Amino acid sequence: MNDDSAHFPPVDPVKTGIKGCCPRCGQGKLFNGLLALKPRCSACGLDYAFADAGDGPAVFVILIVGFIVIGSVLWLEVNYAPPIWLHILLFAPLTIVLSLLALRWCKGILIAMQYRHNAREGRLSRD
Repeated sequence: MNDDSAHFPPVDPVKTGIKGCCPRCGQGKLFNGLLALKPRCSACGLDYAFADAGDGPAVFVILIVGFIVIGSVLWLEVNYAPPIWLHILLFAPLTIVLSLLALRWCKGILIAMQYRHNAREGRLSRD
């Protein structure tokens, strides 16, 4: 049994992941900068050493952002046939911004889900 639930009420992994908050308390920040993880939560002291999202967030981002951007490129090309420079001007920044935002959100969500799973299984070390 895990003692975390006695001190910290459960938080929604999707909401905390999107906000980039600690998966245990929902208060401290998860990220140090854009995508790098902090070593521990400043609010509850949870050590983020357990967090290993791997390539999962990148796979989701490639699939989701790729679908949105390529679908938009095809729609624009079929309906208006603009020159290639306009495609580049429109969709290069859109791809970069969507990818970075989605990568941060997906990484936060997957780490929060990983924490929840490890907490249920009792795999987290006690602080």
